[in-house]
Amino acid sequence: MLTLRRGLAASRALRRFSTKPNLTPPANLSEGERLIYEKLTDKFLPTELAVQDISGGCGDFYAIKIASEAFKGLSTLNQHRLVTRVLKQEIEGIHGLQVKTIPPSSES
Repeated sequence: MLTLRRGLAASRALRRFSTKPNLTPPANLSEGERLIYEKLTDKFLPTELAVQDISGGCGDFYAIKIASEAFKGLSTLNQHRLVTRVLKQEIEGIHGLQVKTIPPSSES
């Protein structure tokens, strides 16, 4: 029951942070990096976001670092679940994803 409540809270947090942020994507992003960057930006209004194709440019493995108020009060597992839920379609076509989420209290 506790897990269900946390999952519902995470869903509400996901909806609450669905406004357009002020971040602009770096100019040198690949198509895959840009797609991920834009999806995460749209959903989480991040204060920090980095998306990098670490597969040598073939789009098989991405590293993501994201800081957002949406992660406040959530466990690392639930933060990662929010991110992977947003990227579900993209994840189906890649081999790996490295996610680092940063809740507001631990931002530097």
